[in-house]
Formats: sequence, structure tokens, C-alpha cells
Amino acid sequence: MAQAKDKHPSVLRSIDYFTIIVYILLLAMGWMSVCGASYTYGDSDIFSLSTRSGMQIIWIGTSLILGLVLLLLDDRAYDMFAYIIYIILLLLLFATIFNPHTIKGSRSWLVLGPLRLQPAEFAKFATSLALAKAMSIYEFDISKWKHFGIALAIIFIPMTFIVLQRETGSALVYLSFFLMFYREGMPGSILFTAVAAVLYFVIGIRYADTPLPDMPASVGKFTVLMLIQLFSCCMVWIYCRERQEALKLLLFTMGGSLIAFVFSYYVIPFDITWVQIVLTVVLIGYLLWQALGTRLRNYMWIAVFALGSILFFNLADYGLNHVLQPHQRTRINVLLGLEEDLKGAGYNVHQSEIAIGSGGLRGKGFLNGTQTKLKYVPEQDTDFIFCTVGEEEGFMGSAGVLLLFLTLILRLIYLAERQPYAFGRIYGYCVLSIFLFHVFINVGMVLGLTPVIGIPLPFFSYGGSSLWGFTLLLFIFLRIDASRNLVRT
Repeated sequence: MAQAKDKHPSVLRSIDYFTIIVYILLLAMGWMSVCGASYTYGDSDIFSLSTRSGMQIIWIGTSLILGLVLLLLDDRAYDMFAYIIYIILLLLLFATIFNPHTIKGSRSWLVLGPLRLQPAEFAKFATSLALAKAMSIYEFDISKWKHFGIALAIIFIPMTFIVLQRETGSALVYLSFFLMFYREGMPGSILFTAVAAVLYFVIGIRYADTPLPDMPASVGKFTVLMLIQLFSCCMVWIYCRERQEALKLLLFTMGGSLIAFVFSYYVIPFDITWVQIVLTVVLIGYLLWQALGTRLRNYMWIAVFALGSILFFNLADYGLNHVLQPHQRTRINVLLGLEEDLKGAGYNVHQSEIAIGSGGLRGKGFLNGTQTKLKYVPEQDTDFIFCTVGEEEGFMGSAGVLLLFLTLILRLIYLAERQPYAFGRIYGYCVLSIFLFHVFINVGMVLGLTPVIGIPLPFFSYGGSSLWGFTLLLFIFLRIDASRNLVRT
């Protein structure tokens, strides 16, 4: 049994200093990027508190102190007070909805004199702790809908509050927890369904108005219906383990679509998507009949998947044009190539691409970026800060930053997998999922690969809330990991 007097020395020896070194390197490179993005020609003191680079030093210093405090606390406090912390943050999120201060169209900030805090950034670690607490109880089984519903509620309650604050980007971050669900036993079919929905949306919307050669049919509708049929047949093969049945269904649907295509192309042109819809409906009916005849639930779920896919596809266009806000709709259209709008919604991305491209292989050097110095890129020290890295440090510097983030992600996976208790492992995967989502989406939107949803790049974007939020996430996990070898008395 470990003695109380041995507890602190053993914890200090068990701290993962490698991750802390990576954290410090990211902070240093982040400060250089903030300095480069906010620097104006003629500034004499980049360390002055009147500049953003000077204020970022304050945020970095307070983050280091915060990290040290978190390492000194008893790790059992995070488990014990997980729900209390979560409820407190929910109350803050709810109160922020009625915040009279609107900043850039969002009500997500609490203004306390000169200090501005964004509770949504702190709600990430609180939600991670609550999830780890709920999912680490002995009876929890994510394959049971009741337990899975509880975990979803923990995610969607703060997500709803954040959406009501008009901060959709921060709300979408909570979808990253599904990566943790997958690690903890969530059926892969759920993750596959989400990927399929993205494919339906992108292909269906992007090519909705593109006609097939010499026939009155949409490339988008034709391709999506083909994918629905293909996915359904593959699921019969995988989940029902009926290879011959799957091949017969594939021959029926694909063969019917091919015959309709040939007839429309060579004989009488018509909209062949109607034939595909009929084939898909017949496929769904056959799957339901098989479910009743064989009493295999998987047939029923595959039928639900196919039917849901058709409904989602038909509702996607309505959601884009009637549910999303105009600026959100324009951003998606620009990303999909349906609009160019280089002076409007596409301006930020266009300018960031110019800045990154102008950096070349080795970059223009620290404080020498012209695009950023002349303020061509909006939000260049917050959401679009990666363009500063590309311009000043070039391809090599950008690749170095991404490799550093990759190192952090891989290290977090390693730390999460070595946890002896479910609480630590689940929380660790929550942390790495959030980091992975932020890096992928932020860098992707700067490069024009993902929609512009306005989320910070961890440890790089200017601001205290995001920096403290990421520090809380990381150092709570490091403290939990440091106690992995302790034997509780």
C-alpha cells in the first residue's frame, strides 16, 4: 500500500514531462504567431501590454500557473466533483444566453470590466469530466440505448446552450466526442452513418444542378441513390453475413440502374432517378420482409438506414436553404464551389490562401509577412492564425507545427491507453478528440478544405479563454495520468 508521505514524490516522478515539453513548444510558437499576426510596422515594443503580443504573454504566464496548480491538486477531486463542475458550467452557459453584450454577433462572452471570458471554452473540460464520470460506472454499457442516451444528453445540453448563444462553431466541437464513443464500444455503424450523411450532403448539394450526359437527370441525385443502394447491400454482407443475398441485391439495384441509364442514353431520355427511387423502395421493402421472416434485427436496421438516407438527402437541400442562416449558407456554397464571392464569404479564405502561398518553402521570416502586416486577412491572430505560420515560416514551418500537433495527439492516445481505470481513459480520449477536431477544422478552413466555423487553433490563437480552456483539458489529464501507478489506501 502506498503511504501518504510517498504520494507526492511518486506523482512528480510520474508526470509526463514529454507532453509538457510539447505544450511549451506550442505555446512558444503560438506566441510568435500572435506577435507576427498583430505586429504593425513601426511598433517599438512587442512586449508592451498595449499590444496583443504583450497580452498573450500574460495569458501564457497565467496558463502555466494554472497548469502547475492542476498538477498539485488531488486527482480524485476531478472524479469526485465532475458533476458539480459540469452543472456550474451549464448554469454559466445558460446565463450567457441572456448576456446583453454582443460581440461579432455572438452572445457567448461574459464581460467583467476589462476581462472577457467565454464559458463555452471551459465547458469542454467540464463536459469531458462529466462524460468520464458517467461512463466509468460499473454498470455502464454504451451498446444499451438507455446508457448511450445519457451520454448523448451530457453532450447535447451544453451544445444547445451554445447554439442559443449564436456560437455554432463552438457547439460543433462537441461532435468530436463521438470519436471517444467509438473507442468505448459504440457500434461502427453509427460512425459510418455519420460519414455517409456527409457524403450525401456534399455530393447531393454540389452536383444537384449538374445533369448527366444527354439526359434530364441530376448527377447529384443519381450518385447519392447509387451510394444508398451500394451501402445497404454491403451492410447486408457485413452485418447479416449473407454474401449471396448481398450480391443478389447488388445485382438487382445496380443492374436496374444500368439498364435505365442505357435506355435513357440511347433510346428515350428521361429522369432515371425515378427508377432508382423505385429500386431503393423495393430494396427497403425486401429488407423489412427479410427482417420479419428471419427475425434478424440487422435487416430492419439496414432498412431504416436506407429509408433514413433517402429522407436525409431530400431534407438536406431544404435545411441548407431554409434552416441555416444566410452567412452559414454562403460559407457552405463557397466551400462546395457553388459560389466564389471573393469579396464576401470567401474573402477570408482567399486571403489566407494567398498569405500561405506567399510564404513559399522557408517563409518570409519572423515579423516579415506582408499579407498579415497589411491586415489583409481578417481574424488573422485568432481563427486564421495559421496563415501567419504559413507566410512567415513557410511550408517547412507549417509542416513542423502540424508534426508537433500530431506528436501531441499520438502521445495523448498513448497516455489514454495506459490508464488503469475507465475514468482516466475516457477523459483522455475526450481531450484528444477535442484537440484533433480543433486542429483539423481550423487548419482545414484556413486552407479552404473545411467550412469556416470560427474555432481557435489550440495554443496559437490569441485570447485567454481558449488558452485556459485547452490548458485545463490537458493538465487535468496529465494529473490523472500521473496517479496511474498509485495504490489507493
